[in-house]
Amino acid sequence: MIQLESVSKHFDGKRKVTALDQVSLSISKGEMVSIVGASGSGKSTLLNLIGGLDRPSSGEIIIDGQSLTKISDDELTKVRRDKIGFIFQFFNLLPTLNCAENVALPLHLRGWNRKRTEQRARELLELVKLGQRLEHLPEELSGGERQRVAIARALAVYPPILLADEPTGNLDSHTGAEILTLIRDLHHRLQTTILIVTHDMGVAESCQRTIRLRDGRIIEDLRR
Repeated sequence: MIQLESVSKHFDGKRKVTALDQVSLSISKGEMVSIVGASGSGKSTLLNLIGGLDRPSSGEIIIDGQSLTKISDDELTKVRRDKIGFIFQFFNLLPTLNCAENVALPLHLRGWNRKRTEQRARELLELVKLGQRLEHLPEELSGGERQRVAIARALAVYPPILLADEPTGNLDSHTGAEILTLIRDLHHRLQTTILIVTHDMGVAESCQRTIRLRDGRIIEDLRR
C-alpha cells in the first residue's frame, strides 16, 4: 500500500538540513503503524511526504501502486483527495461551520450533491458517536468531540490510508485514550491503513508495528 525507496528530504537555508536520509520502508494494506522519535527526528516530514503534502529531494514514494515522484501537482492533489485522510493535532475545523458542514466539506469539493453529502456526513458523525451534534459549532464541543469531528472528516470518502499527526497530543489522558480506542475500532471496521506520528508510547505500543526514527533514519522497526 505504501512504499518508500531511498527517500531523502533536504531543506536549504543558511545551512543544509537533512530531515530524512535514504529511508526505505514498506507498509502493507490494513496495517496500523506508529512512528516515533525525538523532536527533529523526521517524523512529521515522513508523514507529509507520504501524504503528498511535500515532495522528496530524492528517492521514490509509491502509494497504492502509483508513484508520486514525477506526477503533476494536479495529479498529486487527486491522490490526496481520493486515497488519503488526514487527522491533525489541532483539529483544523472551520469555526463558522457546524459539525456536519465540516465533515461534508471534502465531499462538496468532489462535487457531491447536497442530499448525498448530508447523508454521508450524518453517517460518519454517527460512526464516531456524534450523531447528536450535527448542528453544533466547534466552539460548542469539547476537545475530544472536536477530534472526533476531525476523524469523521478525514474518513469522508473512506480513503484507504489515514495519516494522523499527534491525534491525542492536544487532549487530556482520558480523552486521548477514548480517541485512540475510536481509531483502533475504525481500523478494525474499515481495514484502513493507518500511520500515527506520536510522542505517546502508550499510543505507539497499541499499534501492530512501531517505526523509530533518529536523525532522519529508521533505527528500529518493531512488529508485535
